[in-house]
Amino acid sequence: MNSLISVLIANEGEALTYETHSWLLPETAEIIYGGLASVLVIGALIKVAGPMIKKSLAARTERIQNELESARATKSAAEAEATRIRTALGDINGERSRLLAEADAQAASVIADGRARVATEMAETEAKAMADIAAASGRVQDELRAEIKRLSAIAIERVVAQSMDDKARQDLIEGFISKVGAAR
Repeated sequence: MNSLISVLIANEGEALTYETHSWLLPETAEIIYGGLASVLVIGALIKVAGPMIKKSLAARTERIQNELESARATKSAAEAEATRIRTALGDINGERSRLLAEADAQAASVIADGRARVATEMAETEAKAMADIAAASGRVQDELRAEIKRLSAIAIERVVAQSMDDKARQDLIEGFISKVGAAR
């Protein structure tokens, strides 16, 4: 290093020039020492970095292989799920048809039960109404008879009172008394 500094100081004013035996190739010593250094560095890299590179490439290959197998497994699972869903969709249509048929049957049963119950209630209501009508008719007839009796009694008293004279009344009373007396 000192020699380089002394060369630089000596040639301070002049431009430095380096000349080789060929314009393309460096000096032979440089080729030998540079080649040996390159072989040593490359050898050390191969010895140290080579296994790591192989290991990382093998891990990468294994990871890619695992991803491919995982993708295949996922694809087959998805296809199986799609098949199951398509099958279930068919089952859903059948199940829907079955449920609708059951609902229709239940609705028909409920309607029939409702109609029977309404018919029974109507018959009971009609029978009750007929009984109420008969009872009301009987009461009205009884009231009408009682009113007719009352009005007849009043009318008979008036007619009899106006048409009978005193002598006929006296005979009637005596005949009644004698009947009551004979019945004793």
